[in-house]
Amino acid sequence: MARRRRRSKGTSPWAVIAIVLLVGFVVAAMGGFLMLRMRAGETVVLDEDNCPVTGALSATVVLLDVTDPISEITRVDMKRQFQRAVAGVEKGGLVEVYTLTSDEGKLRRSYRGCNPGDKSSADAWTSNPRKIQQRWDEAFDKPLREMSDTIGTATESKTSPILAGIQRIVVESLSDMKIENRPKKLYVASDMMENTNAFSIYKSGADYEAFLKSTARDRFRTSLDGIDVKIWAFQREGSSKHKNLPEFWAKWVMSNGGNFDAYERLSGIE
Repeated sequence: MARRRRRSKGTSPWAVIAIVLLVGFVVAAMGGFLMLRMRAGETVVLDEDNCPVTGALSATVVLLDVTDPISEITRVDMKRQFQRAVAGVEKGGLVEVYTLTSDEGKLRRSYRGCNPGDKSSADAWTSNPRKIQQRWDEAFDKPLREMSDTIGTATESKTSPILAGIQRIVVESLSDMKIENRPKKLYVASDMMENTNAFSIYKSGADYEAFLKSTARDRFRTSLDGIDVKIWAFQREGSSKHKNLPEFWAKWVMSNGGNFDAYERLSGIE
């Protein structure tokens, strides 16, 4: 008599569902983990100036000529122009602010730092938006706002070495290899009345041919390649008679390879 085979029990459908769910959970967890690792890997490492260690994404430099005082309304206009320029700097962009002195080629740097980004640019999964906002407030927004309140306070000086100041900024800052081939902007806030022993607009007028014959031509020769230059011009009684000041500075910028963005006269007159 043949043995009867025992019927094997089929796999429970609930067990199959459980296995599928478990596998799906593991795959999803691994995917999420890998995604977080990738996001964390994309986090930019910053240096002590809150700039990417690989170099700032752009450079915006402001040269403030405070060798002579300016009118109150000019100071207000200057403050607004400064705030607008800084507000346009993207995350990872560098801002530097220099003050011109009466000593040729000697500047005072009052600020250097990159926009580290505020909480709106933070990844809530891999960073702390509150701390990022605090860093932006304390290291970028607050000092620049406070600086804008001091713009235009100065005492009268005998010289105004604007060309030497621009030259110093280009050589020491805008020629940095880390920002090569990246957008660069230079704002010059001044009455644009160059006045040194090499060349003085007060003596020669805004005569570019006279400048070319002076020692200032070679003394302050500066490579402005890849740099956009915009002038915020203070109006003075002495400078208003030099109608060709904009043309003089446009020629100098372009002859040195720069892009002359604009010559903008600010409100008021001193």
